[in-house]
Amino acid sequence: MKLSIVVPCYNEEEVLPETIKRLLELIGCLAAQGKISPDSHAIFVDDGSRDRTWELIETHAASQPHVRGVKLSRNRGHQNALLAGLFHADGDAVISVDADLQDDLEAITEMVDAHLAGMDVVYGVRRQRATDTFFKRLTAESYYRLLARLGVEIVFNHADYRLLSRRAIDALRGYGESNYFLRGIIPQLGFPSATVYYDRAERFAGESKYPLRKMLAFAWQGITSFSAAPLRLITGLGLLISAGSFGISLWALWIKLFSNQAVPGWTSTVVPIYLLGGVQLLCIGIIGEYLAKIYLETKQRPRYFIEKTTGPNEHIDAV
Repeated sequence: MKLSIVVPCYNEEEVLPETIKRLLELIGCLAAQGKISPDSHAIFVDDGSRDRTWELIETHAASQPHVRGVKLSRNRGHQNALLAGLFHADGDAVISVDADLQDDLEAITEMVDAHLAGMDVVYGVRRQRATDTFFKRLTAESYYRLLARLGVEIVFNHADYRLLSRRAIDALRGYGESNYFLRGIIPQLGFPSATVYYDRAERFAGESKYPLRKMLAFAWQGITSFSAAPLRLITGLGLLISAGSFGISLWALWIKLFSNQAVPGWTSTVVPIYLLGGVQLLCIGIIGEYLAKIYLETKQRPRYFIEKTTGPNEHIDAV
């Protein structure tokens, strides 16, 4: 079996030499055991880095036959960089892993074994979140549970560490959408799958490329790409507010007709206006988010452009 390992990179010059070293050692070990072919390789995708990431990739690719590189013309985000590597890879099976060495590379051996046993998709799932802060652990696990409640088919505590067979990648090409959320798409493929558990380590070097702002944007992308629940929530919220407003109206009418306490006041006038105005703006914002996605999808622009590649089959591509 020919194995391709795809590694998206964005400003990873501090950790990249060690990542390349460990992946080459792993490829050599698996090839020596006869589990993968000698022409297996790692593909490093430079997602518009501003440091020496591409220079390091080119240098190692020139001296190591098991190293290939793909350089995107500009930064297109982690999901698009990952797609570029997956679609560029020519292995019988393709494993995606982050460059920061937090994902345990030893789990790749178990993934390969599961694939050789007939699995088209093998998910790398974190056994625990001991290395996360309390806030990160709480928000991440709550997010997975929220997605499940909204009807999104997703693997709990699974990010983008996975193995895909050639058949699964060919099926993935059929998804032509611009707003990719691979954690939600892969389970929809429906091919035989397995799970490999691993412990996530601290980042080897450098800093995280996913600050809170990007994490929140990515989370919202996952919700709005796979669930219409926020739109249905608007309907429910509208019914609830309407019922409340109707009840307040009946109460005000009762006070007016059957008591002497009817004193026109600022609060009774302004509060409902602000409440209803805020709800309306919130609903318009949610609807606008879905309209924005429709707008982006209808333009059908390329998700990325490949500026250059290193290693075999060098070409420039756009997808």
